[in-house]
Amino acid sequence: MFASPLTILFQDEWIVAVDKPAGQLVHPAQTPQEGDEVTMKILRDQIGQQVHVIHRLDRPTSGVLLFAKEKNAARGLHQAFEKHEVTKVYWAVANGSPDRDSWVCEEPIQKEAGAVARTAETTFRVLQRLNEELTLMEALPKTGRFHQIRRHLVHAGYPIVGDYRYAGEANCDALGLKLGIGTRMLLQAKSLRFVHPVTNAGLLIEAPVDPAIETCLPGGKA
Repeated sequence: MFASPLTILFQDEWIVAVDKPAGQLVHPAQTPQEGDEVTMKILRDQIGQQVHVIHRLDRPTSGVLLFAKEKNAARGLHQAFEKHEVTKVYWAVANGSPDRDSWVCEEPIQKEAGAVARTAETTFRVLQRLNEELTLMEALPKTGRFHQIRRHLVHAGYPIVGDYRYAGEANCDALGLKLGIGTRMLLQAKSLRFVHPVTNAGLLIEAPVDPAIETCLPGGKA
């Protein structure tokens, strides 16, 4: 069974950005499983060229994913991410109604129990209060820690809809059934803004609204 072609959001001779579907791995897992779909491999075969992974998205997260086509561009993009010169914007549908319209979370994050807690910072803004149960949020992570947006929203008391790891299985099942999204997690990498590593042109790469998120919006497809 072949994976569907990826939607390419931007491409030139040095870099390529795609709209990663939820459920795909960015690169092969350490212990591959039958049926794994790997964005890097799909893109390589689709454009007939090796690509370099620049950053990562969690498997259940959809949205803008950036690759380089050659090593110099990869090096420049990696440096831009490391220096926090890339503006990353995410959309999430959160369970609950925040009592404020914006805030900054600086809760340190441990990758695993016993690991050193590392500094982390995410700015959150309410985009739309959908109802008493759901809120469309914008998240701008300054750092890139393990499950940062997901864990910072849980810390605030507003877990992402469908986040089985942090929001609870029963709650996710109930909301998934009610909204008709199944087991989808409603987190999308909506856009990346950065300076092109070769041409020095400013770039803004955006993904269309994830259909699963769109079903929750007024006038959505649900």
